[in-house]
Order: sequence, then C-alpha cells, then structure tokens
Amino acid sequence: MNTTQITTAQRIKAIVGGSVGNLVEWYDWYAYAAFAIYFSNSFFPDSDLNAQLMNTAGIFAVGFLMRPIGGWIFGSIADKVGRKKAMTLSVLLMSFGSLLIALTPTYKTIGILAPALLLIARLLQGLSVGGEYGVSATYLSEMASENRRGFYSSFQYVTLIGGQLIALGIQLILQKLLLTETQLEEWGWRIPFVIGALLSVIALYLRANLHETEAFENKKEVSDKKKGTVTELLKHPKALLTVIGLTLGGTLAFYTYTTYMQKFLVNTVHLTKEQSTLISFISLFIFACLQPVFGALSDKIGRRPLLLGFGILGTLCTVPLLTTLSTTTSMWTAFFLIMAALIIVSGYTSINAVVKAELFPSEIRALGVGLPYALTVAIFGGTAEYIALWFKQSGTEQYFYWYITGCILFSLIVYAGMKDTKDNSSLDKD
Repeated sequence: MNTTQITTAQRIKAIVGGSVGNLVEWYDWYAYAAFAIYFSNSFFPDSDLNAQLMNTAGIFAVGFLMRPIGGWIFGSIADKVGRKKAMTLSVLLMSFGSLLIALTPTYKTIGILAPALLLIARLLQGLSVGGEYGVSATYLSEMASENRRGFYSSFQYVTLIGGQLIALGIQLILQKLLLTETQLEEWGWRIPFVIGALLSVIALYLRANLHETEAFENKKEVSDKKKGTVTELLKHPKALLTVIGLTLGGTLAFYTYTTYMQKFLVNTVHLTKEQSTLISFISLFIFACLQPVFGALSDKIGRRPLLLGFGILGTLCTVPLLTTLSTTTSMWTAFFLIMAALIIVSGYTSINAVVKAELFPSEIRALGVGLPYALTVAIFGGTAEYIALWFKQSGTEQYFYWYITGCILFSLIVYAGMKDTKDNSSLDKD
C-alpha cells in the first residue's frame, strides 16, 4: 500500500496501533521506576533508604544494558522480516517481564533469589524496550505523510510519556483512594505489574492488525545480506555517530527530569511521596501535550532549530534550574522549575525519532535508529539515576548538574555541525 494512497483514517489507525503498543511497553518499563520507592525494601535487606534506592536503580541501569542487544535483535528482525512482526514480538516479551516482577516473592521469603529474579525480569524488559524504540520510530516515520513526519513521529514520545503517566496515575489512585502506605509497601506495588501484563494483550491485538509500511515492502527484493546487518550499518559511519551525538545530552536530560525526578523530589527536595507523584503526573501530562506541537513546528521550520534551542538552553539553564529546585520548599515552585526544564527538553524529545529515521535507508533503518540509540541510552540515560544517587551519597550532588550540562554541550556541538534532516531525508528516497 503506497503511503500517498493511504487515507487519513488508515494513517491514524496505523499511528494508533503502533503507538498504543509503544505506550504499553513504556508503561511496563516506567512502572518499575514509579513504584521503586515502595518495593525497594521488598527485594533488598538494607534498612537505609538511599542504599535501597541505589540497589533498585542499579538493576534499573542493568536493564538498560540489554537495550543495545534488543536494538540489534529487533532492528534486524524489523529490517529483514517486517516492522509489524518485530513490534508484536517486543510486546510479548515485555508482558512476560512484568508478570515475573508481579509474582516474585520478597527477599524475606526466598532470600537472594528475589533480587536475582528481579534482575532477570529487568533484563527481559530491557531487551524488549531496546527493540521497541527503533522499530516504532521507523514505523511511525514511514507511515507519516512527507509534510507531517515531525508531527506524526512525535507521538512516539507522547505514548512514551503516556506510559509513565499511566504508571503515575495508577500510583496516585492507589495512594489517595485505595491503599495505605504500609499496604503499598507490603503488596500493593505488585498491582501495576499485573495491569501491565494485561494491557499487553490489548496491544498485541492492535499490532497484529497493522499493515506493513510501503518503505519496507519496496525493499523486499533487496538481498537479506544487505537488510538489517551490522556490516551494512557500518557503511554509514557518519549517520551512526550523528545518532550517538544527538542522543547523548537529550537522553540524560530526559531521564533526569522524568524517571529520576520523582526520587529527587523525595530524597533531595524533601517533599512527600504523594506530592512528588502529583508534581510528576501534572508536569508529564503537559510535557506529553507539547510533543505534537513541537513536532508540527519542526515540519514548518526544520528539525535543526529545535535541536539547537534545546542544546543552547540546556547548556545554560541546567545548573541554575536544578540548584534552585534542590533548595526550594514550595511544591508549586518545584513544579514550575521542572516544567521549564521539560519545555527545553521538548526540543529534543519531540523530533529525535524522525531525525534518526531520516538518516538511514529503509533496508537498515530500524537497526540504524535502534542500535546506536540504545547504546547511548544504556550508557547515559540508564545510569542517570545511579550516578545522581552516587553523587548525592558522596555529598557532591551539584556535580551531577554539571555532568548533565557537559553532555548537553557535547550534543549541541553535534547539532551545530549537522544538516537539517527535514531537507535531506532518506525517507524521501523510499
């Protein structure tokens, strides 16, 4: 089916089908981060909160180490067999990981096996979500019309953030309406992981009914030796290095202001768990709504101006924002500071998927988008929480703010030196 012949209704169905699966995957991934403050003492014997959070964050980081492998495996499947099949497999794997977390007994019950099973579950989820990014970014970019690619592909981060919002929303309902804090710590934290496994069934159905992209269908006659192989990918070194460079600062900033921020508000700002959850929920909801706005803007003015805006403002404002946030005592001051940071980060998050997809030819696009991105996220995004908590424990938390600034500055240099992919898109050659 040619994308020029696809009706608006068909395109919306494809975008929804691709995005809902993405939403479920990221819900499962973020449920771990959102509920870590409740289940960390179930899996680790230490009575010190910061040590328990560090152990839990360490397993969160280890899950990221599987993402490059997932990016490679699922990227290759998507380029060789099809985007649809790869997306369906990734959802299945994620649901299995969620069920394993939900059913694992506590440390008091089975000892060292508890954190071991938690680790296995996160490794499986890391494999799944590592493949999900490249494949869904490729699918959404290929399904979009030429003049709306920024807008349509921005929904990847809408659903990515949406997954976190659902996790936080469920947390708010459990906190405010259904359970006491003691019940949440004893057994209530298992509920979101059961929900995640059930949601995967819906995502599986939606993805099973998607149609394949024309960009993939057009390359069916290309030899399998040229599809989704690392050897073929290495023939595009500039595009590979560009993906790493443009991702580095953005992913660190994103994970700092989303997954880590809830713990930062409790551990550093000394807000209550309920206050930090509420701030995270409201700010992330607005952040999600901003993604299509920034994506549509990139369709008008190009991708590079948005990336440069993020790079410049991120370099200049990160230290002042986080320093002020760490000393505030007002819940609403904290909210506005986080919101300012998320608006800056939107210059990266809204368009990073389409920028990467526009760099590679279709026969290696899913692998080219997914593998270098997953490697960079594993090193910088996945370790953000752990490094932040390590600096805090050593009494030098402000060094973490400078670490983020340095990474964003590095990405800014890449943005300044790259062409605008909107005007030089490999998607136009499909």
